[in-house]
Amino acid sequence: MRILFDQGVPAPLREHLSGHVIDTAFERGWSDLRNSELLQRAEDDGYALLVTTDQSLRHQQNLAGRNLGVLVLLSTSWPRIQLRVDDIKAAVDVMGTGDVQEIGV
Repeated sequence: MRILFDQGVPAPLREHLSGHVIDTAFERGWSDLRNSELLQRAEDDGYALLVTTDQSLRHQQNLAGRNLGVLVLLSTSWPRIQLRVDDIKAAVDVMGTGDVQEIGV
């Protein structure tokens, strides 16, 4: 699965999601895009999942009908996220088009 990490998602998480192709918004040069533009670019470029720490994304954007899933991590802290890696991997494995899920960390 092609996954895009938004700003704020700790890059070390990528090492725990083996079997997936993972890019960051920074690597793609998309750091300055607004949420609506980022979602559209991610869809247009064939990403299946956006992982973000932006807790307001689901309230600011209409995610219904999107061609990618959105996984929201409720912290940017790598030590806290690291404790939930197994839950994050499990969520990634079941996420589908249009799914939105939050993981408390």
